[in-house]
Amino acid sequence: MNEPFSASGSSVAQVAPPQTPRPTSRVGTGFLVLFCLGTGALVSRCMRDPAPPPAVVQVVRPTPDVITAIRDLARLETTSYHVERVVDLRDQQQVLMGMVNAQDAILLVAAGDVVAGVDLAKLRPEDVVVDAERRRVRITLPVPEILSSRLDNDRTFVYERNTDTLARRSETLETRARQEAERTLRQAAIEGGVLARADANARASVSTLLRGLGYQDVQVRVVTDER
Repeated sequence: MNEPFSASGSSVAQVAPPQTPRPTSRVGTGFLVLFCLGTGALVSRCMRDPAPPPAVVQVVRPTPDVITAIRDLARLETTSYHVERVVDLRDQQQVLMGMVNAQDAILLVAAGDVVAGVDLAKLRPEDVVVDAERRRVRITLPVPEILSSRLDNDRTFVYERNTDTLARRSETLETRARQEAERTLRQAAIEGGVLARADANARASVSTLLRGLGYQDVQVRVVTDER
């Protein structure tokens, strides 16, 4: 083909006509925007709200019951104390050939009940003297004692448990803390006067019972009283 010439004799390159841009689909663009917004909102919510904890189902498998002992009781419970205290128990450990001190510690908030009274099974025949004609009775009760003490599991809980990095975690530390709590509950009740109160209540209860049976002259003592 013959190339066109300009008036000056030089060749002129042909220029292609401009192409019309293809229209962009508005539906596709809107879907892309909505997808990005939804993904961003989902990521933002996941960052704000942690994943919910896994569901836990407690399963208790029944096991056979074994009765190992039976004992008849004749206890007169006269006083009950509710005691609360904090047990701070620590296992001090030396690691790395004794160069480093580490510890396994537990802080237990303990609550329990202490019951005091007299054990009527310890009464001897000579401890009860009855004069039916004069409607008189003399009774000597056993010395008051702690009949039972137990932790309230609904109110006893581990407040804090810390184990150093180099320390060995003791699996029996909580058990020992509960045993210490129960022992100190008894001691706290004794120091609080539970035995003296149990003594006074036992005298009053037995006296009321005997007077209700028709005895007019009633004297109740305990084994520690002077005769």
